[in-house]
Amino acid sequence: MWQRILEIVRKELKQTLREPRMRAMLFAPPIIQMLIFGFAVNLDVENAKVVWADMDQGWAARELRAAFDGSPQFTVVANAQTEAEAQNYLDRSEADAIIRVPPAFTKDLDRGRAAEVQILVDGTNSNTASLVASQAAQVVNRFTQDRLRTLQRQKLVGRAVDRPIAIRLPRVVPETHAWFNPDLRSRRYFVPGIIVNIIMLVTLTLTSMAIVREKEIGTMEQLMVTPIRPYELILGKTLPFAAIGLVQVAFVTVLAMVIFGIPLRGSPLLLGFTSLLFIICSLGLGLFISTISNTQQQAMMSTLFIFQPLFMLSGFSFPIANMPTVIQWSTYINPMRYFMEITRGLFLKGVGLEVLWPQTLALAVLGFAILGFSVLRFHKRLD
Repeated sequence: MWQRILEIVRKELKQTLREPRMRAMLFAPPIIQMLIFGFAVNLDVENAKVVWADMDQGWAARELRAAFDGSPQFTVVANAQTEAEAQNYLDRSEADAIIRVPPAFTKDLDRGRAAEVQILVDGTNSNTASLVASQAAQVVNRFTQDRLRTLQRQKLVGRAVDRPIAIRLPRVVPETHAWFNPDLRSRRYFVPGIIVNIIMLVTLTLTSMAIVREKEIGTMEQLMVTPIRPYELILGKTLPFAAIGLVQVAFVTVLAMVIFGIPLRGSPLLLGFTSLLFIICSLGLGLFISTISNTQQQAMMSTLFIFQPLFMLSGFSFPIANMPTVIQWSTYINPMRYFMEITRGLFLKGVGLEVLWPQTLALAVLGFAILGFSVLRFHKRLD
């Protein structure tokens, strides 16, 4: 039995590696996706372009301008004399925000009254707008704190030196620490998820097209008249792509660690084990596609039709918690969801099976259920 299976595995590997299109699918997607999501897809806001609209021209406005000039998150690209001029920069997408200082800004601060600063952001991209608004508010808050400390020192100096008075003001000082991703880089969030996308897309495509190719060129009938049993044919067809999937996991993990400096804090053995469970899911879906497709073109279209919804509902880019309730329920049958949580937990948090066992169990149940259903359907088609 195993001799026949090994012969099919050897034949499948030779046929896959011999065809240029298949070789390209093995190496091009990991490299391209890694470079795109690692370098090009970046949700971090750095050097946001702002227009400075100073309607006050006082000392406080100049100090606030200096605070923005000294911030690495902002670059003042223009000075607007009128509100219409400032609005024009946003209309032409030449700035991300407008910092408008009202006319009575310095006067209000000198009199000890509350002063306002308007932060007008371009809300076309909601993510960028929220980050720019938050970072601009932080700069204003730091300016306010510096101003309060300056006033306290001035009051202390103005007191009679023969009667020192200790001024104690109640203060609450927040200290914020970001765990797992201290720099809050979106790259560290995206790169571990690339492993999920690559394994699913490559193994799904290769499995479905390899079996459909036998139908298309007429060699499936030749295989069926040999002493090979149906389960031996299935094993021989799927084992090579399971091995390819595991190799790609190692390949992408090395790329993430070497190129982007993202360490694997969790167990490599757990990553390999859960990757195998996920590959079982992908192989099952590939077998299912092969039963509903008669040509490689149909298999490719069916692969894209299945992969895109799974990818969009995996939590790769959009949090599942923000989706409608009905959509959230549908993600429970999406194996990409569970493996996405596992990879990010292993890379970013370094947690183990004591934390990730629900996702691992769900992945195992889905994997064997999908593969079992697809094998029965494929066996029926062979009969």
